[in-house]
Amino acid sequence: MLLETAALSVEEAAANVEQSVDIVKNTIDDIVKWFINKSGSVIAAFIFIFIGIKLTGLFIKIIKRAFDKSKIDDSVSGFLLSIIRVIGYILVFLTAATIVGFEVTSFVAILGTASMAVGLALQGALSNLAGGVLILVLKPFKVGDYIVVNNNNNEGTVTAIDIFYTRLLTHDNKLVVIPNGTLTNSNLVNVTSEDKRKFEITISVSYNTDLRKMKEVVNEVLSADDRILESEPKNIFIASFDDSGMTIAIRAWVATDNYWSTLWDAKENIKKRFRITSFRLR
Repeated sequence: MLLETAALSVEEAAANVEQSVDIVKNTIDDIVKWFINKSGSVIAAFIFIFIGIKLTGLFIKIIKRAFDKSKIDDSVSGFLLSIIRVIGYILVFLTAATIVGFEVTSFVAILGTASMAVGLALQGALSNLAGGVLILVLKPFKVGDYIVVNNNNNEGTVTAIDIFYTRLLTHDNKLVVIPNGTLTNSNLVNVTSEDKRKFEITISVSYNTDLRKMKEVVNEVLSADDRILESEPKNIFIASFDDSGMTIAIRAWVATDNYWSTLWDAKENIKKRFRITSFRLR
């Protein structure tokens, strides 16, 4: 009995092996027949892939030259070129598959559905990605600018603009990381985008103040500071009439880099020159 059982097991194993060999042989025969029948289409598809890849590379070079002439940020141009390259390769291989005879409509539908699902899952990340591209292309600010984000009251010097986030360094040396999607949907003030700024000082004086003399003294203080631009107008005027006095406004122009130091020094120097009742600087 044992010998008979062993013999049957060997025969079954041999039959299974023979069946597997037949399946592999038939599969190979089918593939060979398919290649023979589709040989012209396969050759045409490979030729198309070769030419398509070359044309995609040529198109990318042309786009890169256009980006270089337009002075788009390197990180943005690299990102956009990568997307164009991937899309180009996908189109080339899908077209080649169509030449051979594959049905790609179902594949495209599946790819579209998957893309939609991924887009919904990564909605926030894609928003930040789009915001980063817009910031780097449109350049509302650049690294080194001092910006104020009105919607969330963040402000500081821009230290880095990444694809997803922008980093600010505050005046007290704190790092603030803001998503680019938030920045593109916020009101921004770029404080340092221009090469000159106008500062304003307001002081409260009594009604019996000699305005003519006060203007002379203020003009002397402003003229003594070389950082204040002489080519731009200096204004001294009554801003408002208050219950116990008047509010005087003083305006002058300085280079943006000298804004804060000039403003602080002007306040201090005006304070030293005046002895006014209820004197107040804001």
